Amino acid sequence: MDNLDNYSSKFMDWIATFGPKLIGAILVFIIGLYLINMVTRLISKGLMKREIDVSLQSFLGSVVSVGLKILLLISVAGMLGIQTTSFVAVIGALGLAVGLALQGSLANFAGGVLILVFKPFKVGDVIESGGQTGRVQEIQIFNTILLTPENKTVILANGGVSNNTIVNYTRHGNLRVDITMAVAPDSDIEKARSIAMQAIVANRFVLKEPAPSVNVIKVGDGMITFAIRPYAASDDYWDAFFTVQEDVRNAWNKNDVSGPIPTRVIINK
Repeated sequence: MDNLDNYSSKFMDWIATFGPKLIGAILVFIIGLYLINMVTRLISKGLMKREIDVSLQSFLGSVVSVGLKILLLISVAGMLGIQTTSFVAVIGALGLAVGLALQGSLANFAGGVLILVFKPFKVGDVIESGGQTGRVQEIQIFNTILLTPENKTVILANGGVSNNTIVNYTRHGNLRVDITMAVAPDSDIEKARSIAMQAIVANRFVLKEPAPSVNVIKVGDGMITFAIRPYAASDDYWDAFFTVQEDVRNAWNKNDVSGPIPTRVIINK
């Protein structure tokens, strides 16, 4: 009986000492889980409003949820009197080792997150980055997939894409088509300009707004050189580039506007 009373006394002392800590830890754990779920839902709603990629929404939500739960468990363990210093040190060392091992991949992941969040381009846009030009086929977490005009598939690392200049040919909705054509040096400039403008305006790939322009950029070398600048929709760029040249050349020929006369200077010594 004395031993039983002794054990009962120790148990009651333990309950009196440890009970409040245990109850407090349980309450903190339950409230913490509730708050973590609420924060995760708020983050998910925010990402949905920004129309972030679904796969990225799920990934970021999981990362935030797991990270907060680890912090919650460490806090609860500390409340129960468990030494967490060594545990935190192990987690820090493990995180550092993983970060160093996956340095390149993490840079690409961070680049993918930036691209999906800030959207400098989207699937279907024609962009230029890293010396490559093509239509965006996929935006993945680590890579961006382009399809070039030659039907070549180009895989760009998102780390490089996000840190370098990106030229988006699609976002504005139209592109200026830069064409250079020449006529004979004795041609009537106004006549040649008027005929070229009529041919450009009649081209079905050329936009009415912004208005096209035809200007002289050089007189010399046996020719008068015109800068022909129509605008076209992004998808019609190459059609406009090729057909405008054909239309202008044919219109000049029909109206007796001669082409350039090549010249060569021979110096006898």
